[in-house]
Amino acid sequence: MRVAMYYSNKDVRIESMPIPKLSEGELLVRVHSSGICGSDLMEWYRVNKAPCVLGHEVAGEVFEVGQGVTGFDIGDKVVFTHHVPCNNCRYCMRGNHTLCDTLHATYFDPGGFAEYIRLPRINVDKGGVIKMPEGLDFDVATFAEPLGCILRGLGRLNILPGDSVLVLGSGMAGLLNIKVSIALGAGRVVATDIHDLRIEAAKDSGASSVFNGLQSELTDILLEDNGTKFDHVIVCAAGETVFRQAMSVVEKGGSILLYAFSAPEAKFQFSLNEFFSQGISIFTTYGASPIDLLQAIELLHYGRVQVSDLITHKLELDQTSLGFQLAADGSESLKVIIRPNN
Repeated sequence: MRVAMYYSNKDVRIESMPIPKLSEGELLVRVHSSGICGSDLMEWYRVNKAPCVLGHEVAGEVFEVGQGVTGFDIGDKVVFTHHVPCNNCRYCMRGNHTLCDTLHATYFDPGGFAEYIRLPRINVDKGGVIKMPEGLDFDVATFAEPLGCILRGLGRLNILPGDSVLVLGSGMAGLLNIKVSIALGAGRVVATDIHDLRIEAAKDSGASSVFNGLQSELTDILLEDNGTKFDHVIVCAAGETVFRQAMSVVEKGGSILLYAFSAPEAKFQFSLNEFFSQGISIFTTYGASPIDLLQAIELLHYGRVQVSDLITHKLELDQTSLGFQLAADGSESLKVIIRPNN
């Protein structure tokens, strides 16, 4: 089969490898659509594992069913998560599935930028494979994983009807946070970004106001626009400057959600007194569990969160290198979908 082998963001090659052979309890899926995620573009994280086949926002069709598998048949349309929790450890029992050691140790074979994927038995047994509802489009279904991540993160904030939300950075994570915050009843959602395309996309996604993150005196502009500080600030861009912006505009008793990854060497100082005296809560979030994916699929299926408008490119496997360039640049694309079997 053909795969897009990742060496770096600027070096993605089409190569051949054998179609994975199934063991008992496994599934082989023919990949229809696979989205390029922002985490696929983090070279500091990916290059040490290269060469490898990336892609974890995947939807496809069951092509082969391993011995002993029940509940799935050839031809079933499915979405699936690369990480699955054990559902038994103390983290899982407390609902913190993405802290589970098993979740961080599981994956599928190889990745979504391939014609076929083998889903290990643990992924099948632990709820990591979900049948698509009738009528759900493969391209839209790839959003189940990123939307599941958004749902888990926002679940920590307890957004109440009428709350104000500021989203710093309107890449894909930021745009989905805007859409879901509105769906949860936020009264006012404001956003920032540095690319014109994303600024317009944030407006189209329902943000009340959107500002260029590079303009001077941004903090004053945000506060003047909202009339007060924000109940919740979601940080979807990495770096000290953005974090300090979040600290300067969050309301007393408010919350900050750190959604964007920073490189390991990135360090900065801040005063803990600001948190103690103002009651500010800071949350981090990582990944999604099968429960989150189920909720995401329901939102997508019933149209509670619309995502088709976020897809700017649908490319064949041979164009994966172009897809990575478009996604890494960010000025001309939102979501790039790879279709390995077109």
